[in-house]
Amino acid sequence: MDLVVIGLGYVGLPLAREACRAGLAVRGLDRDQALVSSLMAGRSHVDDVSDADVGAMIGSGFAATADPDVLGTARTVVICVPTPLAPEGGPDLTAVRGAVSAVARRLSPGTLVVLESTTYPGTTDEVVRPLLEESGLIAGRDFHLAFSPERIDPGNARYGIANTPKIVGGYTPACAAAAEAFYGKFVKTVVLAKGTREAEMAKLLENTYRHVNIALVNEMSVFCHELGVDLWDAISCASTKPFGFQPFFPGPGVGGHCIPIDPNYLSYKVRTLGYAFRFVELAQEINTGMPRYVVHRAQQQLNDRGLALRGARVLLLGATYKADVADRRESPAQQVAERLAGLGARLSFHDPYVETWQVGGLSLSRVPDLPDALETADLTILLTDHREYTGELLAGKARFLLDTRGRTAAGTNVELL
Repeated sequence: MDLVVIGLGYVGLPLAREACRAGLAVRGLDRDQALVSSLMAGRSHVDDVSDADVGAMIGSGFAATADPDVLGTARTVVICVPTPLAPEGGPDLTAVRGAVSAVARRLSPGTLVVLESTTYPGTTDEVVRPLLEESGLIAGRDFHLAFSPERIDPGNARYGIANTPKIVGGYTPACAAAAEAFYGKFVKTVVLAKGTREAEMAKLLENTYRHVNIALVNEMSVFCHELGVDLWDAISCASTKPFGFQPFFPGPGVGGHCIPIDPNYLSYKVRTLGYAFRFVELAQEINTGMPRYVVHRAQQQLNDRGLALRGARVLLLGATYKADVADRRESPAQQVAERLAGLGARLSFHDPYVETWQVGGLSLSRVPDLPDALETADLTILLTDHREYTGELLAGKARFLLDTRGRTAAGTNVELL
């Protein structure tokens, strides 16, 4: 095999598809047998990979398996397993260690091993390399080792794996050259980092940058409301500056794996040096507080109209963490719903990508007729700006709307976050 991808989730499956498109002989390894069976039946579980894509992959020779012996056939192994937060705040490397150990037991001379799972700087050299070298082979001499951060943006129709520049950091220059040659087969631009630590840091820098700037506008949204300032209009005006400004927007919180999770890896590593990464910790405090603030604003909006939150019919629009995808990982909508339910609101929801939604052990009712539900709910809260939630529909039909995504203009029946 030219490539075995370990972990067939939101990162691994699109990677495998792109390699198949380039004509590489590809296998996928995942410990979830149900997922493997579903893929081999032609069904995708990832937004950016369609069932037709999976069928084309299988037609090109791709196969998914739960048997780690497939690793013994690989010229290149790319590890794309999850790295959730551990209790101490750093990444839980259990899945990474398991995958690397499986590779080590089957490692052949000349193999290229690449870690794509997001983690703190030093992981490739300090954790992955020693485990691989338990095979008796030496990194940089007997096999190649590199880190390449994933840059998947679920639902992005413009940028995918092939046309998003790919950062590669090798353990040695020869390792970097091997990884560059591999990714160059199906990625247009490959960017060489100085080493594995720089490549690992690049990923965390990208996400920390976004985390901090989202926190900035989220905090501004709180006091702009008190000042009577339309922050959305201010952002729009500031965005006309052709240099020195990039717009970020407030919302009900941050979701997905990257923004609410990854910056904590860097904060964790910095704390091991005896420092506090205050920017990240403050950003985390602000962003994780936004669901509470949304509920507070909902209470205020109902109170201004002589209604109590307890017993009020509240319609939630959007359960996913971003627009036009089914991905619900770390979605702030979940926290908003749980707080509203805890305060006695009568919740219902609509999401074109979600059929069922469990909140605190309760199954929320999914409304079948959105315009009718907008007209009958005491309050509608827009949490995810799916394409079908147009400003005209929301402002025209909702009795009262709390818009946390800036899709509408403030009016007699609409409040912006």
